[in-house]
Amino acid sequence: MKRWTTRTLSAGCIFLIIFFLFTVFALLPQPVRATNNVTATITVGNAPYGVAVTPNSAYAYVTNSLSDTVSVISTATNAVTATITKFLSDPFDVTVTPNGAYAYVTNYGSGSVSVINTATNTVTTTVTVGSDPQSLAVTPNGAYAYVANGGSGTVSVISTATNTVTTTVTVGSDPYGLAVTPNGAYAYVTNAASGTVSVISTATNTVTTTVTVGGYPGGVAVTPNGAYAYVTNYNSGTVSVISTATNTVTTTISVGIAPTDVVITPNGAYAYVTNDADDSDSVISTATNTVTPTVTPKTYSYGVAVTPNDAYVYVADRYSGTVLVISTATFTLTTASTSPTASTSPTVSTSPTVPEFPAQLLEITLVVTMIIALSAVIIATKRTGKIQRS
Repeated sequence: MKRWTTRTLSAGCIFLIIFFLFTVFALLPQPVRATNNVTATITVGNAPYGVAVTPNSAYAYVTNSLSDTVSVISTATNAVTATITKFLSDPFDVTVTPNGAYAYVTNYGSGSVSVINTATNTVTTTVTVGSDPQSLAVTPNGAYAYVANGGSGTVSVISTATNTVTTTVTVGSDPYGLAVTPNGAYAYVTNAASGTVSVISTATNTVTTTVTVGGYPGGVAVTPNGAYAYVTNYNSGTVSVISTATNTVTTTISVGIAPTDVVITPNGAYAYVTNDADDSDSVISTATNTVTPTVTPKTYSYGVAVTPNDAYVYVADRYSGTVLVISTATFTLTTASTSPTASTSPTVSTSPTVPEFPAQLLEITLVVTMIIALSAVIIATKRTGKIQRS
């Protein structure tokens, strides 16, 4: 009788201890997590890729690669107000001049750049560049447009005054993303097939240095203060942060699957990263270079742009043919028990976010552990019962 009682009590104590520990863990405050931050979903054309917002934040221009069109969205109503259909061939990326007068669109299918008058939303001219032009950017003074030609391994420099190519710069293999520093001194070009970033001096239009980053770098964006360039590495699932002072990678941040594009909010607080093969996008705090938090608004996103007034992010979802509008106010972290708090501008997290233990996995683990512990009690009871009878 004594042996039966001792074994049963021991097994029972183990069960109670395990149950108590998991119960306490489950009742602890849950780590921060994001909510679905989409405020609007706008139907555009087929396979939207690039997005750009006018300097006055009034309109967003979206390239629809399979429709050969560009959709113009009013940010006041989040409705398509115009669709540009002529002289476009597999339009890929789009950027708007600093004065808002023109939108420049790369035509991947025809090796050209279309220039759209934003007052009339018509194509006024087409400029021949290299093969497979992908991303492009206009210098802050509006004088030049730099175009990454993926098939040529070059960058075309277009004079916006004459809309002619003034020079061509040889870079790495399959140049994809392109961004110009706020002072206009340098252009950063990602070379997807080389795993590098070429730094071009805009004064001489020569490559001054090459920076090694992750696998298949795509999008690139420079912080408003010009101190850092953020580069998405498609094959690595990471973002490389380059110091523009030293042109070295200072940190590498893990994000989602197949990060494609990146944009920095105008206040410099956040980098929004689209993950093409993931069910979420990543928001990076530039103060800590940590992901805080992820946003789950879509299926597969591609191009991204933020309004200059810092209020909204526009994300192209290429599979659904839509553009998703996300409020930057909801970038601030919230606990699971509270709702997002609106603010006039995003709040920077001062400390890294604690990785979240998935709630469903916690519940499953708790249940499985309880079953195992209970089974151990039953088995021990049966065995000691046999011992007692014997």
